[in-house]
Amino acid sequence: MPHAPCLLWLLAVTFSLVPRTQPLAAGDLEGDEPDETPLPAVPCDYDHCRHLQVPCQDLQRAGRRACLCPGLSSALQPPHPPRLGEVRVEAETGRAEVHWCAPSSPVHQYWLLLWEGGGAPQKGPSFNSTVRRAELKGLKPGGAYVVCVVAANDAGESRAPGPGAEGLDGADGPNLGPCGRLTVPPRPLTVLHAAVGVGSALALLSCSALVWHFCLRQRWGCPRRGRPSHAGL
Repeated sequence: MPHAPCLLWLLAVTFSLVPRTQPLAAGDLEGDEPDETPLPAVPCDYDHCRHLQVPCQDLQRAGRRACLCPGLSSALQPPHPPRLGEVRVEAETGRAEVHWCAPSSPVHQYWLLLWEGGGAPQKGPSFNSTVRRAELKGLKPGGAYVVCVVAANDAGESRAPGPGAEGLDGADGPNLGPCGRLTVPPRPLTVLHAAVGVGSALALLSCSALVWHFCLRQRWGCPRRGRPSHAGL
């Protein structure tokens, strides 16, 4: 078989020209390719008025998705004044709960200033930058006060105009400043107090009427009834 070697050589050349199939890798399929397109940034879940609000920079570091923080003023400047929010007064206990909103500035701590009349303000304890709510104690029933929220950082503290501030009563719209007026209503009488008062008044009136009656009887005497006459005796 003289043509056998030639046939084998021809087959070998043919198979060498056919491209070999390469095994598919895990990332060769189009559907398995990772999407490297970055997601658009969204605003961070940050609220200036939320109590115990985590700083926005901490939210950026902890989040899986990029988020944007509100703009802040320079840390080399004192913070802008906070905005005083709702003030809830409890007349029976002499307390008030004060809310506020953080300014668009770096803040390290807050505190409250309280004016009563024209005297010097009373400074409350300091709170960290996450706090948005504090309590005032020892308020007098029927008293009138002015309360201000102060923010501070390493560069200084925010301005607190005090009783001389304009628009404290909110006549021109909602209060957008750090100060506001606080009026404590007179302590209301409870039902028990009212009942005791009415009962005491009635008892005193009854005692007075009895004393007056016995005094008149002892002074003027009581009319005596005449004895009946016995005609047959």
